Amino acid sequence: MEQTALRPKPMPGQEPGGGTKPGAGRRPHAARRRGRRLVTLLFGLFVGTVLVLSGVGLGTVGATVIGMSRLAEAQRQAARQPAPTTAQTGRTTPSVSPSPSPTPAAATLGVEAVDAEKAGALVVGVHIPGPGYTAGLIRGDVLLTFGGTRVDSAADLARAVARAHPGDEVTITVRHHSGGFQQFTVVPGYVV
Repeated sequence: MEQTALRPKPMPGQEPGGGTKPGAGRRPHAARRRGRRLVTLLFGLFVGTVLVLSGVGLGTVGATVIGMSRLAEAQRQAARQPAPTTAQTGRTTPSVSPSPSPTPAAATLGVEAVDAEKAGALVVGVHIPGPGYTAGLIRGDVLLTFGGTRVDSAADLARAVARAHPGDEVTITVRHHSGGFQQFTVVPGYVV
């Protein structure tokens, strides 16, 4: 029976025979570890900075919300207290209505328009959903008439839409980007 000798493994770099093995050179992965550590450290610093800054931002938003709620509470308390009379203060005070009068709802077409090169209002945006989208308007159309009123600019279109009654059908004439003309029926909506 043969006995095997238990020999400890040599430490790296201390191999018997001078410590070099044939074909053994410098370990190529050693430098990459240092680079990985540096990248990991920089990434950790970046993440920490983002978290701190976002916490500051959240704190600022929270302070603003708290401040606004206190302002609203102060306004409610001021509205509950009766205004001092002339007999109490010795001078006259102007009367202030506590709530503004409601404005009537205005009509909207649901498009964004600018002045066209020639006469008309060039549609540069159509709101989805919206009355213009429902009627079939697309970006690049030029509105020429709105309910029988000639449209020479975007301001003319805005005035014509403002005069329209929400919910009533209005006929519009459009020149498409291709040059063709078409009439649409549109129902202006409400602006709340």
